[in-house]
Amino acid sequence: MTQLAKNRMRSYLMIAAMGITVLCAGCYSAQRAAKMEAAAAARSELTGQMAPDFTLDNQDGEPVTLSDYRGKWVVLYFYPADGTPGCTCQAREFTRNFGEFQQMSAEVFGISPDTVKSHRQVTDQFDLKVPLLADPERKVMTAYGAWVTTPFQSRPVRSTVLIDPDGRVAYHWPEVIPQGHAARVKTKAQEIQSSR
Repeated sequence: MTQLAKNRMRSYLMIAAMGITVLCAGCYSAQRAAKMEAAAAARSELTGQMAPDFTLDNQDGEPVTLSDYRGKWVVLYFYPADGTPGCTCQAREFTRNFGEFQQMSAEVFGISPDTVKSHRQVTDQFDLKVPLLADPERKVMTAYGAWVTTPFQSRPVRSTVLIDPDGRVAYHWPEVIPQGHAARVKTKAQEIQSSR
């Protein structure tokens, strides 16, 4: 096993442990959640890389191609499943902040392995403004490290990437805590934009 493979395996195991901790511990303070997300982001190998291009259907069955958004900032947040408490919390928070992201010239998309039909149902149920993209084959999620395979299981990883107007990953949150995450993404995007 190469050193890179060993490092990735170590990261996956840490991510799995972090996920168990979140399930067991419940809610975190905003400060603690931000520190945990920042610690995970500091280990990311995706930050600074060109964002893998893709085309996925949204909740209306319309194709969305990432490269069509060159010249804009893009937030891709990956989540496990429609309708679960953490995923619903995240989708609703991104919806509440949707207008502010648009003012920053940033598009936001949620991506999960769910179907277009499932995305349509949850969009209607919770009056979501954020487009949801269907990745049932998990190819895009895998490309972004949001679907991992360990010796124990294959599973989704709740994560987020911020892509700059040139199509490069400006920041990667490889593991996130749903509550308050949208606001933390917005703050980081503002920070990065103001530094350029």
